[in-house]
Amino acid sequence: MSGNSVRLSAISSITSTPIVESSFDFVSSPTSSVWGKNVFSLNEMAQRLPKTIFKSLKKTITSGDPLDLSTADAVAEAMKTWAISNGATHYAHVFYPLTGLTAEKHDSFFDPDGDGGTIATFSGSALIQGEPDGSSFPNGGIRQTFEARGYTIWDVTSPAYIMENPNGTTLCIPTAFVSWTGESLDKKTPVLRSMQALNTQAQRVLKFFGTDGPTISSSAGAEQEYFLIDNHFFYARPDLLACGRTLFGSPPPKGQEFDDHYFGAIPERVQAFMFEVERECFKLGIPTKTRHNEVAPGQFEIAPVYEYANVATDHQQLVMTTLKKVATKFGMTCLMHEKPFAGVNGSGKHVNFSMGSSKAGNLFDPGETPAENAQFLVFCAAMISAVFNHAKLLRSVVASASNDHRLGANEAPPAILSIFLGDELNEIMEAIASSGSISSKQNTLSVGVDVLPPIPMHSGDRNRTSPMAFTGNRFEFRAVGSSQSIAGPMVAMNTIMAEALDEAATHLESVDTSSPEALGAAVESYVKMVWGKCNKVVFNGDGYSDEWHVEASNRGLPNLKTTADALGVLKDKSCIDLFEKYSVLSERELESRYEVYAEQYIATVNVESNLVVEIAKTMIFPAAVRYQGELASSLASLKAIGIEADHSTIDKVTGLIKSLQDYVSQLEILKEGEHQSLDVASHCLFVKNEILPKMVEVRDCVDALENLVADDLWPLPTFQEMLYIK
Repeated sequence: MSGNSVRLSAISSITSTPIVESSFDFVSSPTSSVWGKNVFSLNEMAQRLPKTIFKSLKKTITSGDPLDLSTADAVAEAMKTWAISNGATHYAHVFYPLTGLTAEKHDSFFDPDGDGGTIATFSGSALIQGEPDGSSFPNGGIRQTFEARGYTIWDVTSPAYIMENPNGTTLCIPTAFVSWTGESLDKKTPVLRSMQALNTQAQRVLKFFGTDGPTISSSAGAEQEYFLIDNHFFYARPDLLACGRTLFGSPPPKGQEFDDHYFGAIPERVQAFMFEVERECFKLGIPTKTRHNEVAPGQFEIAPVYEYANVATDHQQLVMTTLKKVATKFGMTCLMHEKPFAGVNGSGKHVNFSMGSSKAGNLFDPGETPAENAQFLVFCAAMISAVFNHAKLLRSVVASASNDHRLGANEAPPAILSIFLGDELNEIMEAIASSGSISSKQNTLSVGVDVLPPIPMHSGDRNRTSPMAFTGNRFEFRAVGSSQSIAGPMVAMNTIMAEALDEAATHLESVDTSSPEALGAAVESYVKMVWGKCNKVVFNGDGYSDEWHVEASNRGLPNLKTTADALGVLKDKSCIDLFEKYSVLSERELESRYEVYAEQYIATVNVESNLVVEIAKTMIFPAAVRYQGELASSLASLKAIGIEADHSTIDKVTGLIKSLQDYVSQLEILKEGEHQSLDVASHCLFVKNEILPKMVEVRDCVDALENLVADDLWPLPTFQEMLYIK
């Protein structure tokens, strides 16, 4: 079948598909009725466990007390009974290796009973610890390939759940994944360590305000952006199939310039998909809240309510799994690559970050009068200090080959890390620094329509160009990529905040705080100190502008534009000292992460460049040559009857074919060079400076040919088809 026949068949199949029929009765079984149905929640535990056991377990979850093995045995028995009653035959220790994906090893509950039957068993030791093969996961040198032992350890703070399959269910137990020597091989372990470090330092600060005691936990809510395309198109694009992004493709005649997709009416097929995603998330206790069309055509978003950081991290992985699984059911593919289509907006995963406790409340909530909220001012100043001191680290934890295509584009925060505070907070900080007066009050926003009531005005507008924006009661880290785990960003933010709060507590402990007036003066001196040192990182303007890049350079702010530039930060002494001081990651664990992420960067571009060569030679070149032949034949026929036709089109096509052959040949030579012997850092730079630019040159030729070659010969589904036909 010719390339165009594949495209036409795909379009015909999509447009003739009937409207999606309801797969269940939403009226008699509303989504709200299935909330937490598949979760072994505290409520479920309270009903199934003896009171003393439940009390002990809850104390472990809320206060971090050690877990008694007898408690684990009782929990395991109750968990097994609950899971089997829900159809489970197996349990899986679910963990999150450094690939950023989810991994799981399934074991059966059932063993032979010796009498020709089976018996279901599940002990506390089996619940607490598993032993998957640890040799084949990336570990950056922590383990040798012949050293296979790795341990999964039950994370009691993240609830177990049931994953449904048409043919059965599996009990899934969130776990940490460590080596035989106890070093972290995963994403979860550092999250838990960093939350512990944050709590320790936050308590030191809160004791001055009388709000210490209950555990301070960081919270996160990750807004997930994604694209949906029909499977017929997906399987006709080898680049999407293998890389998750289009390596070739001319922008459609209509893109996003009319802003008509953003918050527009959701296509019926897509909305049916969203309904089912939300229902599946609700079953798993994932508090999805928002759904809408995003800016680019074919792009959408799902956003949850905030949860404790470790649970939010686990749930984010489940959201991505659920989106992909449900999309397949509706004949679509969910693309989470940061830039699947050039020329339209890419996708991010905006991580809303806050912290607090039942007693202290949300520590980033300024209240009605921020200037009078001393506790808030300390934590806000600490965040400013944290970002200023560790801007490079924050850039490094969002670094990937895919996110490089998005960061700094006219759609996403730049690679320059800065903080947006808003006018009111900025004014307060400036006034404190200059010992001036502050006239902070809760303003009212009038919209000028009598029938609409006045509404409270937030302390700052939103700045969608800022990588770290204060948005009323939280900081939104907007540089995180859509395909990334939020674990790395959460580890970084927790740890740099722990350090900043350590410094704040040390300052407050060193001065007089014996009276409310003295405490106020101490807070003022701390804020003044931070602002004087760190205010360069605060920027309330347009982060997309060229002027900001110049100004940021003048301010001395780092601009690590690519992954090859950013990953080396993980090996800096300041980074090592930070993570070792707060017992979050050792130098060896950091080194392993650098090695893994650098190798992933190299491998990603290697796969992409392989496909660039393959598609260009086996699909694009033949189509272009056929069209060149058709043009030559037409020109010869016209000349035979005495008509001298315009040769400009065939000249352009011929020139582009020649350039395409040259660039592909040059790319192949680069790939076959001596770079394989380079060390990892040098190899990353080679990929950035040599391979990627040559791939762009090949792409430019192909995209130009797409706009010249006859449509009936073009082999790849176009952007216009993939983005608009649903």
